[in-house]
Amino acid sequence: MIRGISVVTTTWNEVQNIEELIRRVRSTLHDVLHEIIVVDDSSSDGTLKVAERFADIAIGKIREGQTKGLLYGAKLSKFPVVVTIDSDLENSPEGIPKLVEKLNMFDLVVASRSVVPRFSERWAAKTLGKICGVSDFYSNFRAYKKETLVNNLRGGETFGGELLIIAKKKGFRIGEITYNAPPRRSKPRIGGSIKANLRIMIASWKCFFIYLF
Repeated sequence: MIRGISVVTTTWNEVQNIEELIRRVRSTLHDVLHEIIVVDDSSSDGTLKVAERFADIAIGKIREGQTKGLLYGAKLSKFPVVVTIDSDLENSPEGIPKLVEKLNMFDLVVASRSVVPRFSERWAAKTLGKICGVSDFYSNFRAYKKETLVNNLRGGETFGGELLIIAKKKGFRIGEITYNAPPRRSKPRIGGSIKANLRIMIASWKCFFIYLF
């Protein structure tokens, strides 16, 4: 039986989404002991002030990227299960119970998008994803048993990739569910198409290096 769930998200200029995300997480987990942790990467639009009103923990820090933010939040968590979720509402909070339920059989569960949009992410799915047994390597909608999480990062920003590949390298059992993601927003946090694909390819090579060495 799950003794509690810590839901962790990172934000950067998500003032339009963060309150709705928190309210939907609360509604979904209303009968489960939980906490919501928001790690803000120096937003300039007041995201942190909104998060402080609605989250259990809301903390701001210098902008260091998604992976460090997720790990930072996970280290603040008090429950044995950590769920990471994007703050832009591309991950449906209503899917959290299904994600967590699979931890009965696995140590880490990934909610993979049924359609992976960028070619760099599709390439990663066919390579790194195949190693890990998932079809969406860069989905950060995940449920972790806390012991699967690393203490420190080697690769810097890998968009959550290092957290998954290290778990695989350590022999943890990785499971998967799939979901239909809404259309991607016009100005994603990672950048435009060319920039995003380049950053993901660099992150993928970092993950290969971490896995092999």
